[in-house]
Amino acid sequence: LASRLYGGVTAIDERHRHRYEVNPEYVQQFNKSGFQFVGQDVDGERMEIFELSGNRYFVGCQYHPEFKSRPNKPSPFFLGLLLAASKQPLP
Repeated sequence: LASRLYGGVTAIDERHRHRYEVNPEYVQQFNKSGFQFVGQDVDGERMEIFELSGNRYFVGCQYHPEFKSRPNKPSPFFLGLLLAASKQPLP
């Protein structure tokens, strides 16, 4: 879903939120339960984007999508939330 929201790109540039991070020791446990980390930093150490399978729109990130969001060009995650809430098709 996150990839589709960002137009299918394989890399994005966003400002990371450095205060809290996912403990790498628990990543596999999360993945096995359907909570997938689908975006990581370039070193593969920081979990940046996650999705929960089986839900229409359950996506989150460890960066600040609001920094690049503008009234006429909202962040892909904000736009996706609005589309999902209004029951419109997601990309």
